[in-house]
Amino acid sequence: MPTPRLPHVYWIGGASGAAKSTVARRLAERHGLRLYATDDVMTEHAARSTSDDSPLLAAFAAMDLDERWLLRSPQVMLDTFHWYRGEGFDHIVHDLATTPTSPPVVAEGFRLLPHLVEPLLADRTHAVWLLPTPDFRRTAFDTRGSTWKIAGRTSDPERALRNLFERERLFTDRLRGEVARLNLPAVEVDGAMSEDELVDRVATLFGL
Repeated sequence: MPTPRLPHVYWIGGASGAAKSTVARRLAERHGLRLYATDDVMTEHAARSTSDDSPLLAAFAAMDLDERWLLRSPQVMLDTFHWYRGEGFDHIVHDLATTPTSPPVVAEGFRLLPHLVEPLLADRTHAVWLLPTPDFRRTAFDTRGSTWKIAGRTSDPERALRNLFERERLFTDRLRGEVARLNLPAVEVDGAMSEDELVDRVATLFGL
């Protein structure tokens, strides 16, 4: 089956803590777009997945929290995390391909991997990846109160948090290399721009 083009979709990918959700929500409000947040459908997509089409998800689900965040290196966490490997992305495509094309949609989330989104682009200016610095990410997590949400449930929260942040740094570096290789738009998010300026920057990239 050929890969569908989705010209009615604007894509905002990037690592966690990069203000993707905020930017997408504000663009949706400003320009009358429909919002599709991939985080909101993760549970549904996991339920629609099987061990055959999503073996990494099945393995992750079978682990306890220490096995996930303490007993493996950050590199292994990165390489085996199901959403970072594109498992379940077909559910995102299905959702977007079966929704009305008007008004347009702004889709956001870390699951929007550049090499998976690129074949869906009818217009390469309809996608951007936000790449946060480690300091910006930590501030974002602290501000929204999610810093210890996962790590705090392990037997060694401090070490688990270090592992999580290192995994996120590695993921951001991977995204940075991928968008460069595919010549796709990206914005470094380091706090130098205000929230308003970041929203305007993405709107300009999208031609909105």
